[in-house]
Amino acid sequence: MENVQNDPVPYRHQRILEILDEERMAEVARLSQALGVSAVTIRSDLDSLEKRLLLRRVRGGAIAVQRARFERPVDLPSQSFTAEKERIGIMAAGMVRSGETIILDAGTTTLAMAMALPQDLRDLVVITSSLDIAIALHMHPGASVMVTGGKLKESGRNPHSRSLVPPFAGLLLDQLNADCAYLCCAGIDAVRGFTNAHLEEVEVKRAMIAAARRAVMLGDRGKIGHVAGARIATTREIAALVTDRKAAPNDVSALEQAGIKVNLA
Repeated sequence: MENVQNDPVPYRHQRILEILDEERMAEVARLSQALGVSAVTIRSDLDSLEKRLLLRRVRGGAIAVQRARFERPVDLPSQSFTAEKERIGIMAAGMVRSGETIILDAGTTTLAMAMALPQDLRDLVVITSSLDIAIALHMHPGASVMVTGGKLKESGRNPHSRSLVPPFAGLLLDQLNADCAYLCCAGIDAVRGFTNAHLEEVEVKRAMIAAARRAVMLGDRGKIGHVAGARIATTREIAALVTDRKAAPNDVSALEQAGIKVNLA
């Protein structure tokens, strides 16, 4: 049922911006329910607000544009894309073999991967910049865990995510020859590659790629099509992408044409 206020359009626009300010990202269905209007009306409102540079459209919704300059616009709260992240994590965990040395980047999806690592893996060495991942794997019977070192990151989109950044975060990585690095990113684009907004995080991620024979990127569909401020890697530097099965077929095709093996979880 449409909003019956005398001038509903400015009211809806104001409420949309308020919701985005609180939640950073909102899907069309969420806004439609909150404002009592159709999805078609919401999409029209989002298009109008994007033209005024007040938000940025992403697949299925919109993100708060002010945060985009400093943090990944699709750096959603931990409950967003939860099921997709779990599936991505499970698929990525299934790629790991006993006896390997792997690097796990800090992120909610790599944390999901760490928690999904099979308990029957043996002689696994895990190097990570995430204290959360290190703690999660502390009791894994077949894994030896090392942290990269560095400074504890002081801020970020998720205050409960504890990761290590420069200075000194790359010293250990410089000495390694890992089998595979599993990384997270802010943006995935067939032309611009894999990107992130935080420069200190990018420095660690690039060191991880250099320390491994191959690199796999983990990212839900909300990151596809977005380009953040700093490049982590080109499409040629990443062997494979694990994303969720709801990723748009044309996006998947573009990434595959760019040389990326795309795995749909």
